Amino acid sequence: MTFEKISPDQWSGNPFTAIGKQWFLLTAGTAETGWNCMTCSWGAMGIMWNQPTLTCYVRHSRHTYGFMQDQDTFTISLFPEEKRRALSFCGAHSGRDCDKAAEAGLHPVTLEGGAVSYEEAETVFVCRKRFSADLKISELPKDVAASYYSDGDTHRMYLGEILAVYQKK
Repeated sequence: MTFEKISPDQWSGNPFTAIGKQWFLLTAGTAETGWNCMTCSWGAMGIMWNQPTLTCYVRHSRHTYGFMQDQDTFTISLFPEEKRRALSFCGAHSGRDCDKAAEAGLHPVTLEGGAVSYEEAETVFVCRKRFSADLKISELPKDVAASYYSDGDTHRMYLGEILAVYQKK
C-alpha cells in the first residue's frame, strides 16, 4: 500500500469537485465483519462540533445501508478519472448480487480500525459515525420531494468525524 497519512487540514482538494463531479465510493463495514461499497455524488465537508466532518447520504433500500447502521466507521474514497468506469459499475450493481470491488477491478485494503478502502484510491477519509437522521419527505421542499422521493425511498444522512486522511504517495 502506498498511502501517506495526513491530517484533514492538510488535504488540499476541493470538496465541490471531489464530491459532486469526481464522485466517491462510500464503504461501510470492516474487513473482519464484512463490508459493502456504493458510489455517491452527494455529500458535504466541513466542521461540526469543532471536528472535521464528512456528511453522506444512503437510501434505506441500498445494501450499504445495513452496514452503515451496524458499524461505527466508514470510508470515503476518491479516485482518479481513469477509474470512472469502476465507480459507474459500483453505482449500477448491488453488493447483494456480486462482489462489486472484484468485478470493478478494485483491490481492497484495510486501514485503521479495520476500515476498508482500495489500492486504486487517490485519497481516503476514514470516518467515525457521529450522528444519523432520516430525511423526512414531509419536511423537504415539494420540488425536491417530487423529484427524488416520489417512491418513498428516502435517504439517511450520516455525519462522520474524519479520523484520518490517507493520500496516495
